[in-house]
Amino acid sequence: MTCPATADRLAAVEMLDAIEKLLILQDRDRKVVLLRAELEALGPQRQMIQARAAAAQTALEAAKLRGRHLEAERKKLELEVETEKQHIERFSLQQYQTKKNEEYRALAHEIQMAKETIVRLEDQQLELMEQAEAVQREVRAVSQDQDESQRLAVKQQADLAEREESLRRELGKIEADRDRLTAGVDAGALHRYERLRKSKGEKVVVGVAHGVCGGCHMRLPAQILVTCQGEQEVVGCPNCGRMLYYTRDMSLAVAD
Repeated sequence: MTCPATADRLAAVEMLDAIEKLLILQDRDRKVVLLRAELEALGPQRQMIQARAAAAQTALEAAKLRGRHLEAERKKLELEVETEKQHIERFSLQQYQTKKNEEYRALAHEIQMAKETIVRLEDQQLELMEQAEAVQREVRAVSQDQDESQRLAVKQQADLAEREESLRRELGKIEADRDRLTAGVDAGALHRYERLRKSKGEKVVVGVAHGVCGGCHMRLPAQILVTCQGEQEVVGCPNCGRMLYYTRDMSLAVAD
């Protein structure tokens, strides 16, 4: 038969053991939170990689479009030059056929105007050709950038997929370990821990160094400090309700 004093000591040991297990559980929960956050961050990283690759592709398409536009303009000028040359041929034939000086001079003026137009159009053609050469150089450079961007995107996406797989494996192991740990924790202490975790976040089981709660950082009453130092029972912070613990490397002296 167990005497009351022995029963009290056993209860204290069980409660302190529960705190120790809850500290381990709390560590696992923190790792779970970090792993899940890292997994969630993979999505935006993938989107950023895709956006950079898409931007490179857009830049390449824009450069090619400018090149096609310049080529279309150049061909349009060629047609205009050809039209003016046809005008010159027609006017020259009309000159040959006319016997009127006034009409001859008018046709000569038209021929001169057509020739000047051809010179102007050919100058524009040369200018467009120079622009087209510059655009072609740009297309080659942007194409190289786009190829490199695509290669980099493929590698980065593969790295992210590998990282995701690794994170999920690690998360699965920790969650399985957490399930194993919770099975060995006192049901009342576990319920209290889970309840506090919903309202307080990750820091539920906290130390009492320098006379303050490690969670809310409020000064603790002297009796609470003494009880924690005695390590005979689990104590809750009177300010925030977190579960308190004391280890010998913690100083109970209140900091100035």
